[in-house]
Amino acid sequence: MPKLIQKSGFIKPGKAGGYIGYIATRDGVEKLPGPEGYVEYMAMRPGAERHDGHGLFSSQPVDLDAVMKEAEQHDGPVWTLIYSLKREDAARLGYDNAASWQTLLKAHQVELATAMKIPPEQFRWYAAYHDEGEHPHIHMTVWADDPKQGFLTKEGIKAMRSVLTNSIFQDELYSLYQQKDISYKELTTQARAALRELVSEMENTICDSPVIEMQMVQLANSLKDVTGKKVYGYLKKPLKAQVDTIVDELAKVPQVAECFEVWNALRDELESYYKDTPRQHLPLSQQKKFKTIKNVVIQEAENLRLGVLTFEDEQLVDEPPDNTRFRDPDVSNEDKRSVIEVLERDWGDDGSSSIAYLLGRIWRDGLGVIPDDEKEGMWFHRAAEAGHSDAQYALAKLLQEQDRISEAIPWYEEAAEGGNQFAGYQLGKLYLQGTQVEKTPAKAVEYLTDAAEQGCSQAQYLLGKLYLLGQDVEPDYTAAEYWFTQAAEQGHGYAQFFLDHMEQERDPSVLLCATHLLCAMAQIIRETPPPAPPGIHIDRKQLRQIQEKKIAMGHKPDDHEERGWGGMTM
Repeated sequence: MPKLIQKSGFIKPGKAGGYIGYIATRDGVEKLPGPEGYVEYMAMRPGAERHDGHGLFSSQPVDLDAVMKEAEQHDGPVWTLIYSLKREDAARLGYDNAASWQTLLKAHQVELATAMKIPPEQFRWYAAYHDEGEHPHIHMTVWADDPKQGFLTKEGIKAMRSVLTNSIFQDELYSLYQQKDISYKELTTQARAALRELVSEMENTICDSPVIEMQMVQLANSLKDVTGKKVYGYLKKPLKAQVDTIVDELAKVPQVAECFEVWNALRDELESYYKDTPRQHLPLSQQKKFKTIKNVVIQEAENLRLGVLTFEDEQLVDEPPDNTRFRDPDVSNEDKRSVIEVLERDWGDDGSSSIAYLLGRIWRDGLGVIPDDEKEGMWFHRAAEAGHSDAQYALAKLLQEQDRISEAIPWYEEAAEGGNQFAGYQLGKLYLQGTQVEKTPAKAVEYLTDAAEQGCSQAQYLLGKLYLLGQDVEPDYTAAEYWFTQAAEQGHGYAQFFLDHMEQERDPSVLLCATHLLCAMAQIIRETPPPAPPGIHIDRKQLRQIQEKKIAMGHKPDDHEERGWGGMTM
């Protein structure tokens, strides 16, 4: 791609003589005088495009003698800048004359001043165009009225070059970015599909990692002595290092490694828009986009230390499938709303609990409508009162989410009595957790056993864990194996995992640490969209401005081919 070449330097007050001596005696180096001499050098050098006897220009008409005197008396730093284009680029883009460069610098003097940390009202600049060889260029000198103002950093130099490059090459850059944007969108579409598949695989994978288990136990032990908030930002460096080590070990899990590879490929593609050098691939623990996983690691280690019981409900499907057309993406929302109006209007004729239950799910899941908790609750309540056990369970869950647990419990109990196995499972969880109701392990085991005997694999799995760990019940290896087997026969992966490891001498309480982290990583990736380039959109007004600019630079009106940006044409 065509480039704008930039060189920069400055002459310190009182040191111009030494610098002049250096460049004057060095073989093969062209002399660069002090500030006032440099101004004259720019203006009078052979090859400079001259007006009124000299080639100096600025935002206002220039008196060469006055400028030379001002530069001579200035007791602050004076910056020297050179901007150069290849001959063919300068001719094609209209920057083969002083007028175009003057227009460019005037248009961006505020940005240049900001990049040099000079207040715009104190920014003084002068330049001259030299039409020489294969690289026509301008020499520019800059200072601030206040000699204490101004400072040019690498970031400032980059910003100055960027703003001028974007202006000089803007029409070509728009075309390039449009092409890259199309390519990037195609790549992103493919990447999203790959990420979805990998995330789904992560959510359904049980991660057997003795290394992560060992590291998590070490972290849990280290957290015993930590007071205050147990979050990454508050930890001391040794503990942070422990967390980082676990995160980087998690990155070695094949599914995470593959996701991270896809992510890095997208970042590389995106940054190739703006950078010539490849980006550095930092380890997962140093990636800001995924820093949330660090606090998940800490929380998981703290749960391990405190013996918090986990339930592994990520893949729990606790209601009958809905195969109605309301979930058909080919059916328009308008058609769905028409059917909903008919269902709501005619429901009162027969009071069908199944229709009321369906309407509750429609308003809960936003099937053709905007989700509405009030209408969801109303329809579930109508179906529940009519004896629909699935609606009773759905209503109880809604009430629990709304912290109305005293109202939720009776509906859970009715649903359980009516044969809803998941209601018994939820009651068992409530009495085990003891956060919304008083912890009552005996009552919990009773509800879980009823649900397990009805075939609830999640209740069977939880009973297996309780008996294996001896948590809230007497340890019973035989009962644990029985319930794990019942759940595994129904395809419960976690239950099978425990069956496979029951003979090993690994602490059952840490067996699922890596899996919990893997599931959390899947959720973080799901909620973190792939990186996208900043939208580059150009409308008719911008197209017209580009055309007017090129005409002002000497191009003929018919030099401009008709073309569109973002689907728009002139």
